[in-house]
Amino acid sequence: MKSYGLLINGQWKTTNEMMDVIDKTNQDVYAKVSKADEGKVTMAVDAAEAAFQSEPTTPYERYEILMKVADLLKDRKEKFAQNITHEAGKPIKQARSEVERAVHTIQLSAEEAKRLTGEGVPVEAAPGSENRMAFTIRVPVGVVAAISPFNFPLNLVLHKIAPAIAAGNTVVLKPASATPTTAIKLAELFEEAGLPKGVLNVVTGKGSEIGKWLTNDERIQLFTFTGSAEVGLNIKQNTGMKKLVLELGNNSPVIIDHETDIKEAAANIAAKSYAYAGQVCISVQRVYVDQKIREEFEKELISAIADLNVGDPFDDETDVGPMISIEEAKRAEEWVNEAKEKGAKIVHGGTRKDNLFEPTVVTNVTQEMKVVCEEVFAPILSLIPYENLDECLKEVNQSKYGLQGGIFTNNINKAMKAARKMEVGGIMINDASQYRVDLMPYGGMKDSGWGKEGPKYSIQEMTEERLIVMNLK
Repeated sequence: MKSYGLLINGQWKTTNEMMDVIDKTNQDVYAKVSKADEGKVTMAVDAAEAAFQSEPTTPYERYEILMKVADLLKDRKEKFAQNITHEAGKPIKQARSEVERAVHTIQLSAEEAKRLTGEGVPVEAAPGSENRMAFTIRVPVGVVAAISPFNFPLNLVLHKIAPAIAAGNTVVLKPASATPTTAIKLAELFEEAGLPKGVLNVVTGKGSEIGKWLTNDERIQLFTFTGSAEVGLNIKQNTGMKKLVLELGNNSPVIIDHETDIKEAAANIAAKSYAYAGQVCISVQRVYVDQKIREEFEKELISAIADLNVGDPFDDETDVGPMISIEEAKRAEEWVNEAKEKGAKIVHGGTRKDNLFEPTVVTNVTQEMKVVCEEVFAPILSLIPYENLDECLKEVNQSKYGLQGGIFTNNINKAMKAARKMEVGGIMINDASQYRVDLMPYGGMKDSGWGKEGPKYSIQEMTEERLIVMNLK
């Protein structure tokens, strides 16, 4: 068992109070991390501010540092994957995939460091400005507070810190308390790659405490947060005029039209509902099935679920492993039982052993049940029949969330209708909602968030556009 400190101004500082990191595969203590107090958090912001005010790195220097981090991470893929599986419980093949994506995220951010560009503004076209010339440039915002979730402890950390650094900002990172060691090991790679001290600082501890101290610090210019809608709203309410990038809750809808390959759609839904035990922001949660094919689709879906391997996350064949904690698995079990008490029917799964919750399908649900209207963040899927696409889309849009959705159909008119009408940040046609590549704009509407991720788009959020006007004599 290893102990880790806080990274502040290029130095690792341990504290008297430590926090346990639990191995999600066996519930043993996997590591211990230092718990930051308010003074340490202030020191981290001090360091970030001082680094931002010092001689800045050039875009090409930032490109080189980020590319070196990508190379180091690529070389240590298996070590990082093993660490993710230990502290997050993510099946090892999915952990390896996360590392591969993370390498790509860094590379994309590195390339964007060389593309910080403004545009010409034709002010000379305005009467009286014939002798003027104008253009814009992109400048970094300053100190960025990055608060990351447990479900992608490497790649979602990088979606925050890599674009921020590429843009010329400095960062105070607060990783999820359940999965902090992956972020700490990543910070060590940035040190090894030559990132100047103070540019990246890492503080670990209780989220509510550190979040409060960060939001109270006027020197932080932008907050980037992934987590619950409730916490996101709290950040928004307590950060005044600061810039925000919020990736929040969701309960992704996917429509299955009768004009589609039913078996293929069912296999896709099974894979993308239960990957990482449904603990992905865009996991499929609500499946609206055309009444004409409801029975056939349900049969194919249950067959596809039966083909999933459930169990030991260190087994190369495992598709569905444990949830992040026993408490979360109990909460998922309670939601399913509550739905059952109100008339829902469990047609597959519904059982729990410790933090391993079986892939579950629920039917006969209503809009008021938590498994439908809230973010379940567990391997639970609700099947909902519909007869009319227009009415279906109205029901889909009753949700307070709107991150991503999908529709399976061979009818282009239906696909485009769904694309226009479904209130989500991204809609996948002939694919489930859980599709994401790291270069695309990613973000939702309504209670699902504010702003976009994806290195190119994050950098737009993490910079200011500054106008320069020249009066030519």
